[in-house]
Amino acid sequence: MRLALDEAERAVRGGDVPVGAVVLSADGETVLATGHNEREAHDDPTAHAEIVALRRAAERLGSWRLPGCTLVVTLEPCVMCAGALQQSRVDRVVYGARDAKAGAAGSLWDLLRDRRLNHRPEVIEGVLAEDCARLLTDFFRDRGTPPPGA
Repeated sequence: MRLALDEAERAVRGGDVPVGAVVLSADGETVLATGHNEREAHDDPTAHAEIVALRRAAERLGSWRLPGCTLVVTLEPCVMCAGALQQSRVDRVVYGARDAKAGAAGSLWDLLRDRRLNHRPEVIEGVLAEDCARLLTDFFRDRGTPPPGA
């Protein structure tokens, strides 16, 4: 999660919401890819940290399927990102702060554990949640807007 927090800081430097993600290999030791929000940098609504990291990991492995991999992200995935995580076949998703307004891994929806889907990754929530939430709170406070989930 510390690496994901470092990525989130990069998003802030780019003027974007501080969310960072890391994709780990099946051994849990090797970092396959990292990503942070790049929506502002690329004027791309799909450039969420998770999507950026998944694209980079898939490119590195030469496959859209990422079985055995773990995605670590500072904020609970939204519906778009949860769908991409389900489709990529990652084995586990680890996230920090919950997102009561748009979270799709247990807060508002629980897409990742929906029994109707053919793949359901393990979900681990709350890792360094206070650090992840503080980064978001500080970012939005400095801009005078409420953070996700507030």
